[in-house]
Amino acid sequence: PPESEEERAPTMKDRFFFGGGIGATFGSVDYIEIAPLFGLKVVPRVELGFQPFYRWTNDGRYSPSVEYTDYGARIFSRFRIVSNFFLEADYQFTSYEYLNTYGGTTRASNNAFLAGAGYTMPMGRNVGMYFSALYDFSYNDNDPYGAYDSPVQLQFGVAVGF
Repeated sequence: PPESEEERAPTMKDRFFFGGGIGATFGSVDYIEIAPLFGLKVVPRVELGFQPFYRWTNDGRYSPSVEYTDYGARIFSRFRIVSNFFLEADYQFTSYEYLNTYGGTTRASNNAFLAGAGYTMPMGRNVGMYFSALYDFSYNDNDPYGAYDSPVQLQFGVAVGF
């Protein structure tokens, strides 16, 4: 008899997933972010992924307003420990701009090494939402121009299997 879907070995197509996020805010600070996500289930409990991102910000709190562009990527691995809970480790590179003392912007870069845990919630056969809380072990609280204001990063997204 033919194998049931649960018994058959996953094909290469079944092992790929994609998703990501988009974000926007409008007001005195306008912000748009695009962050596609691409991943591979290496073995049933281990996933590897890549997520490039681009952010544009227009800060109208200054006169004249100041525009920033940030971009970069992260590489991540997830290990499912029990049911829908997973451990995650990330490396993230960010090239970002900040306002300098002359009224212009200066570009800097940041390398971050993060780890934490998360939860995946299935929403159908090939769709799921995920949430993770990660700690940046390379965060420097004494850097006034750092890429982020906190060593804790919260992530939320949707992933879809091919």
